[in-house]
Amino acid sequence: MPSDRQKSGEARREKILQTLSQSVGPITGRSLASEMNVSRQVIVSDINLLKAKNEPILATSQGYLYMPAHPVSRVSRLIVCRHTPDQTEEELLIIVNNGGIVKNVVIEHPVYGEMTASLMLHNQIEVKRFTAELENSESVLLSALTDGVHMHEIEAEHTAVIDRIEQELAGAGILYSE
Repeated sequence: MPSDRQKSGEARREKILQTLSQSVGPITGRSLASEMNVSRQVIVSDINLLKAKNEPILATSQGYLYMPAHPVSRVSRLIVCRHTPDQTEEELLIIVNNGGIVKNVVIEHPVYGEMTASLMLHNQIEVKRFTAELENSESVLLSALTDGVHMHEIEAEHTAVIDRIEQELAGAGILYSE
């Protein structure tokens, strides 16, 4: 028979799942911890337990997202970009303003091979938050390791949306071509 502590942990994890699945954007561990009246570390542990039960939770730089399988109608494409760090926000805004989702960033490192970081940027607010956090931290873009060259997996409702995103990125000199 489960103890009261186990019951409260299970109830909290159910509440976390409910909160994440009803959210339209990422939720930070700090915010979940405050809502559940526990430490952030407890939330991290709960998220790990939920992931171990195959719950589709994704940890991004913006917070946690519940990512159920998308409808078949959505399409994605890997695009190659090259730009300076100052053009990062412009690049990301071109993608989200045209209806795309920036799922991740990928680089080909000469020693480590392919390195991928999840982004899951859906809108201007998330892009602005991401670039502000980058600016306020001592972090550098992954593309700094590859002379600005990187890839993004872009998701959208239709192929035409991704085509339009590529056209705008090319027009801004960001889409990479040799």
